[in-house]
Amino acid sequence: MTKAPFSGKGERASDLLGLIHSDVCGPMNTQARGGYQYFITFTDDFSRYGYIYLMRHKSEALERFKEFKNEVQNQHGKSIKALRSDRGGECLSQDFDELLKECGIVSQLTPPGTPQWNGVFERRNRTLLDMVRSMMSHTDLPTSFWGYALETAAFTLNRVPSKSVQKTPHEMWIGRRPNMTFMKIWGCKAYVKHQMSTKLEPKSEKCTFVGYPKETKGYYFYNENKVFIARTGVFLEKEFLTNSGKGRNIELEEVQQQQVIEPEVEGISQAVEENPTDLETQPLRRSTSERHEPERYGFLVTTHGDVIHVDQDEPKTYQEVVASPDSEKWLEAMRSEMDSMSENQVWTFVEPPEGIKPIGCKWVFKKKTDMDGNVQTYKGRLVAKGFRQIHGVDYDETFSPVAMIKSIRILLAVAAFHDYKIWQMDVKTAFLNVKLEEDVSMTQPEGFVTLENAGKVCKLQRSIYGLKQASRSWNLRFNEAIQEFGFIRNEDEPCVLISAYLPYDLGRFLPHLEYL
Repeated sequence: MTKAPFSGKGERASDLLGLIHSDVCGPMNTQARGGYQYFITFTDDFSRYGYIYLMRHKSEALERFKEFKNEVQNQHGKSIKALRSDRGGECLSQDFDELLKECGIVSQLTPPGTPQWNGVFERRNRTLLDMVRSMMSHTDLPTSFWGYALETAAFTLNRVPSKSVQKTPHEMWIGRRPNMTFMKIWGCKAYVKHQMSTKLEPKSEKCTFVGYPKETKGYYFYNENKVFIARTGVFLEKEFLTNSGKGRNIELEEVQQQQVIEPEVEGISQAVEENPTDLETQPLRRSTSERHEPERYGFLVTTHGDVIHVDQDEPKTYQEVVASPDSEKWLEAMRSEMDSMSENQVWTFVEPPEGIKPIGCKWVFKKKTDMDGNVQTYKGRLVAKGFRQIHGVDYDETFSPVAMIKSIRILLAVAAFHDYKIWQMDVKTAFLNVKLEEDVSMTQPEGFVTLENAGKVCKLQRSIYGLKQASRSWNLRFNEAIQEFGFIRNEDEPCVLISAYLPYDLGRFLPHLEYL
């Protein structure tokens, strides 16, 4: 059989909100600032006016639709008649279906494998992503700014002519012609005036224009790893056009997920009855679901002049550190970590051993903030890729005890009853205090390879974060040191040590203890 041809066009809606086209795009291969990986579009069929919402997870589609429905129905005094989408899982959930039935909205689902019937939102997504790549190709902004570029692209599309409608989508949606005088070239440099400054300080700062806020009349600007809103600025558009030159390549694509077609239950039952050994010979099918980094709670929010929102990024690789606006601070943190490695004589440089492949290492970066969310310290930690270690070759036992929660509760209860003081101890670079018994070879840290040691590997003399035996080795080293001060380990709870110099009645209730 051949696929039947697609002919003719579907009926257009005759009024606003008569038909809404919706689609979810993502996950993208690069995470946007704020942790966004998806976006959902809602396009009115009559006016072709579009809304766009960034999402961290695909499951947020229902909440974004509720937000969209409440806003447009309140603004126009009309109700959404129909919602057309492909057969995405976000639109097939029971909660989504119950909401549509409760609101009297007709759900129009296109047949599987028919993108030709998804013309409106297929073209809309393609146009938006093409605009984003074009906008970002002439700037020096990181790819993670595609969220701001995407919102600006949707904002612009609503105000420019379209072949599908006689007027601009904005004019048909709002009822008046759009004002275009305030629009600027996305990504151009601009000088923004400080709200508060002394007589000797500069009265403005050079920033990058990155978008239009929806809730405030003004512009989004980016400078020194913060995004803020200002009413206006001096835009250097002519300099931008003159110096833009040849654009760079932007690798921003949607990650295609393989669809696994589940066989029908009846077919499986019949196959088992006819030949019960067939299922045993079938290869294991692994999950195709994608792994995602855990969502962190909270965002950095500060105020600076008219700054009302700030978001931050932590680099994942050494290349991102070099391209980061805070590269100097991150590099200083990395140098501090390397100085600590050198002072503790963590490794020596040797020729690669024959027949042994050294394990790798990576940098882990973190911004340490205070209770108000202000960045206090830039932390760079060198971590070994312990998952490449081989049992019996470069590690043996890995178990180390962990304090039970009931032990901590007993400590707090006794201390509160007797009004004792509690001290908390932190050992800086704790694992580096442990000497390794096994022979472990590691590649040199990225960004710190010298010419004299090129081609060599690091033979670890001390434990390092990421090794499988690091936690156990540190636990043994800590117990040796603490027992020299007269502490005795509790046999039932190895993480509790009691001072041998205390009277029995006090030691029995654990008034003083140290735990790891």
